[in-house]
Amino acid sequence: MTVASPDKFREQLKALPRRPGVYIFRDAKGDVVYVGKAARLKDRVRSYFGSPHSFEPKTRNLVQQIADLEWIVTGTAQEALILEATLVKRHQPFFNVRLKDDKHYPYLKIDLNEPWPRVEITRRVLKDGARYFGPYASAGSVRKTLDLVKKLFPWRSCEKEITGNDPRPCLEYYIHRCIGPCAGLCSREEYDHVIRQTIMFLEGRTDEIVRDLRRQMDEAADNLEFERAARLRDQVRAIERTTERQVREVRERIDMDVFGLAREGPDACVQVFFVRTGNVIGRDHFALDGAKDEPDEQVMTSFLEQFYQSAAYVPRRILLPLAVTDAPLIEQWLSERKGGRVHVVAPQRGDKAALVRTASDNAREALEVMRARWLADTGKTRQALTELQEELNLPSLPQRVECYDISNIQGTSAVGSMVVFADGHPRRAEYRRFRIKGVQGSNDFAMLQEVLKRRFRRARERVTARGSTGSPRADSLPARPEPVEGRAQNGDQDDSFGVLPDLVIVDGGKGQLSAAHDVMRDMGVGNIPLAGLAKRFEELFVVDMSEPIVLPRTSQALYLVQRIRDEAHRFAITYHRGLRQKTGMRSALDDVPGVGPKRKKALLRKFGSLKAVREATLEEIAATPGFTKALAEKVLEGL
Repeated sequence: MTVASPDKFREQLKALPRRPGVYIFRDAKGDVVYVGKAARLKDRVRSYFGSPHSFEPKTRNLVQQIADLEWIVTGTAQEALILEATLVKRHQPFFNVRLKDDKHYPYLKIDLNEPWPRVEITRRVLKDGARYFGPYASAGSVRKTLDLVKKLFPWRSCEKEITGNDPRPCLEYYIHRCIGPCAGLCSREEYDHVIRQTIMFLEGRTDEIVRDLRRQMDEAADNLEFERAARLRDQVRAIERTTERQVREVRERIDMDVFGLAREGPDACVQVFFVRTGNVIGRDHFALDGAKDEPDEQVMTSFLEQFYQSAAYVPRRILLPLAVTDAPLIEQWLSERKGGRVHVVAPQRGDKAALVRTASDNAREALEVMRARWLADTGKTRQALTELQEELNLPSLPQRVECYDISNIQGTSAVGSMVVFADGHPRRAEYRRFRIKGVQGSNDFAMLQEVLKRRFRRARERVTARGSTGSPRADSLPARPEPVEGRAQNGDQDDSFGVLPDLVIVDGGKGQLSAAHDVMRDMGVGNIPLAGLAKRFEELFVVDMSEPIVLPRTSQALYLVQRIRDEAHRFAITYHRGLRQKTGMRSALDDVPGVGPKRKKALLRKFGSLKAVREATLEEIAATPGFTKALAEKVLEGL
């Protein structure tokens, strides 16, 4: 597919106005593939039809899909921002960053126009005078909050018409989950008071609720209503236990939403902490689609636009992990929504920065859980393996896949990694790491060849030692306990290399593929299917094919090979960093005879740095605990 030519859209590009608005790109089927906003439509849209060599990979792929374009002029850039978020939510364009499965996120609703309001779940926010709280990321999140509120405050959960004439209340009254308006056991004022407390709790005003309940408890005790006082005491304790689990991170007692971002390969997750009057009253996380190849700033910008377009409440301050594009425009838009000034900031230090870091840590945890759930879905992994077999024309289902990656900085502390996926799941007990021994300088091809040569040499030795002529299948692997990854064996000290893979993937393009094929052929395992996964365009290169295989962007097979490649890269990077850290801790003092770790530590504690030791006099070094004049002379000579 060729890049869209500006000649095709010449007349449309001429007609573009120099005004703010939204532009829409459609593919050959007429589907919306991208929606963007611009302060000047003419300048922004024309930029897509320049030289493709300056484009990022994602933009280049987008331009290849454009078959038609249209635009909508708006009065201001702020209106364009709102319209863009609306159209992205409606059309879910493939190349836009978008909330995953964002049809209508759930909210909690309290309809104050009803005579006896209830707390219920809804997926639409209407201008009907009701109070809305949310959005929540899933039905599970909103139901968890609903259950908590129901345990703390005795509002009615039934849908029956309240007349006050029922002969007796239902079970919820007797377990103190309702105050019985159906049987006339409470007044309208008493019930409204429960609803007000519920709203205050959802707003995070727990201190006010506790003060009010303690006042009622004291009044009940003074009136000798000890049973009622005990119920109020239990309610106070329940609220306080709930509040204790909330982290008080911020001294400033204002309302804030705090966001953290985590990314791994094509996946992205945003965690939000809802801070009300200084307390973290709730949190939730949101998965994003279309974030691949987008900078963090654009990912957060797109998320904020879509999140606050439907959010029921906008706080005074929004804390972000990084500065975003269009921050002044977003501030202006949110300030108008709130009816007061809203500040969007990326704190660098203090308790607010600490809270953002906590949110980002939680986002990373949530992202790992989401990735683990995908891998645990047997149906999806089986579909991915089947698609991979068909796309690569493999002789059998790739039940055992091995992936290799190299990590080094200009040839130093060079390492290789091997990760194993069996039936689409990581088999961490089979991960192996290699320290490069025979390659000098920065030569990734030679390093990859060394790793593969050592791996398949060991496989041949294991098979020969067992007297076997066949290659064991991946499903014959014995079950093993999974050790801590950091203790994974070195590649040359393993006893399980006799099991050969159904598919080998190397991180890289044609060059890495060719280097790997040469060594595997020389080792007598050239019949094992081999592929190179190029990171830039996610293309799979295979032997004897000049053109790469491009897996569909929505295929489970692409999702699986990306995770395998990312895992190999992560495993290699972790080992490389560990070696580099150990190497960096060495100094010239390690080569001085008679200076061990304790004496080295004593010198550095006294002088502060190796440079200061070099500049010290003989007498100053000799006066260090554990040193003599003779040893001090050796130190100066060695330095």
